[in-house]
Amino acid sequence: MEEKIVKPNYENSILNLITSILKYYHVETPYKGIEKVDTVLQKGYKNIVLVILDGMGMQVLKDTVPKGIFAQNVVDTITSVYPSTTTAAMTTYYSGKPPISTGWIACSQYFKEYGRNVNLFSRQDSHTKEKIEVEKLKLKDIIGYETIYEQIRKASPKTSVYEIMPEDCDKKAPITILANEVEEMKNVIVDLCHKEKEKFILAYHENPDTLLHYTGCRSEEVKTFMQKAQEEFYNMLERLKGTNTLVIFSADHGHINIKKTVSILEDSQLQECLIMPTSFESRMVNFFVKQDKKEEFVERFKRKFGEDFLLYSKKELLESNLLGYGVQHKKVDDFIGDYIAIGVKDTRILLDTYLSRERKKQDEKKATHCGLTKEEMEVPLILFEVK
Repeated sequence: MEEKIVKPNYENSILNLITSILKYYHVETPYKGIEKVDTVLQKGYKNIVLVILDGMGMQVLKDTVPKGIFAQNVVDTITSVYPSTTTAAMTTYYSGKPPISTGWIACSQYFKEYGRNVNLFSRQDSHTKEKIEVEKLKLKDIIGYETIYEQIRKASPKTSVYEIMPEDCDKKAPITILANEVEEMKNVIVDLCHKEKEKFILAYHENPDTLLHYTGCRSEEVKTFMQKAQEEFYNMLERLKGTNTLVIFSADHGHINIKKTVSILEDSQLQECLIMPTSFESRMVNFFVKQDKKEEFVERFKRKFGEDFLLYSKKELLESNLLGYGVQHKKVDDFIGDYIAIGVKDTRILLDTYLSRERKKQDEKKATHCGLTKEEMEVPLILFEVK
């Protein structure tokens, strides 16, 4: 099983990509950049544009637009961080740190401060979907971090920083421009890059991820989106001529089609071992286990899921460095339970309770991520130099 998985390569990952950009702007960081990116950056650019298409893994690219401008300009295949999920990976982009240091591990994390599992992006109870009415400052106090925008502004005060993202995303930069469609994003990037000042722009789009979840990795919907995105960005590159801009395309993680969905809630033998609901994600499942039931839990879990999931104890997970290297965030010990199951095939485990209102929606998902397969872990590094 080990030979079929892809672990994060913290010498050649999305962490190292954002590190290269930070170092270009003179930010001090303990992490290494990517040599291919560092070499290109030595040429000097007025504008650096980083475009992240959520879920656009290397395999998704091959399956949907194998001969387009994206595929033709891939300079490397790099890995996501682990977990291979938006919560962890985009926070690495936004912070320049790996998940072990940010505490942003997965979609659903248990906060003792709120007494419930909280979806970090939507600020909702993970099971009931109830909005948690807490001040953002409170959450920032618990798992806050210094953004890359703040870091760049401190180290290179003459550089303007911008982010472009859909309206339902949290705003992190001093100047955030909303763009729900790729065409809108393209136009904003072109307008900004034609302005005089040196600037860094991070543009994020929530597709193809949303389409992948509900239509699958090789659906016509995903292919149509990717083809349209390429057309829009080709037009953008043409309009950027004369601006001295480096455009980098990548992703936060990839996707895998799901063939089997299982509910722990319906497994009485495993349920009796647990003291809390499961958390994290359906392909990185976090278990808090009764002290006197640990041996039984391990035996029962491996008997049922041994081919589909790797089971780590908390100690094993932390010592594996899957979450990265660096100073461990003070909340990591709270968030990680006794055992963590990581998907390595095409099965997922629902994080459901009797109060869950997402059951039907979860069951409809055709593809997802957060496991250690090649499809989920590998993302493209695409570069365009526009002089």
